[in-house]
Amino acid sequence: MAAIVLASNILVQFLFGNWLTWGAFTYPFAFLVTDLMNRIYGARAARQVVFAGFVVGIVCSLIGTQIMGEYGPLVTWRIAIGSGVAFLTAQMLDVAIFDRLRTGAWWRAPLASTLVGSSVDTMLFFSIAFSGALSFIEPANDVSWAAEALPLLGFGPLVPLWVSLAVADWGVKLGLALIALIPFRVIVSKAMAGKIIA
Repeated sequence: MAAIVLASNILVQFLFGNWLTWGAFTYPFAFLVTDLMNRIYGARAARQVVFAGFVVGIVCSLIGTQIMGEYGPLVTWRIAIGSGVAFLTAQMLDVAIFDRLRTGAWWRAPLASTLVGSSVDTMLFFSIAFSGALSFIEPANDVSWAAEALPLLGFGPLVPLWVSLAVADWGVKLGLALIALIPFRVIVSKAMAGKIIA
C-alpha cells in the first residue's frame, strides 16, 4: 500500500493526455491491496493497511506543500486535504462493503467494494480540491482555472474542467477495477490454497 501511495503521489505530477495523470493508473491498485488483505487476513488487517497508506499519503502531501513548482507549491492544502479525506473515506468504505459481501460469489465483494470506493474517492477528491463552491477551504489558492467551461472530455456538454478530469479518472478506476479481478483471483487462490478464507 505504501509503495502504491508513494508512486501515485509522484506520478500524479506527470500528464497522460488531456484529462489524466500517470498517477490515475497506479492509485486504483490501492483498492486491490485493500481487498486482498481483507480476503486473506480479514477486515481488521485491511484497515491497518489502509491506515499505513494514509500515513504515507499525509507525509507525501506535507512534503509536496513545501516544494515550490512553477505555479506555487506542488501540493496545495486543498489537494492535500482532498487526497487524505478521499483516501481514508473511500478505503474504509471499501473495507466495510467487502466485509459485508465476503460470503457471496468470489468476485462480488472485490468488485462492489472497489466500484463504490472508487466512485466516492473520485467525487470527494475532485470536489474538495477543485470545486469553486469549496474555495473557503483555502481562499488564497486560485482554482479558477479548474472552473473553465469546456466540453466534457472534449466532446460532451459544457462542464467545468475539473468535472472532465474527475470523469476521466473515474473511468480509469472502473476499468482497472474489472482488470484487477484477475490478479485478485490468482493471488487469493495461491495464498489460500488449502486454507479456509477469512
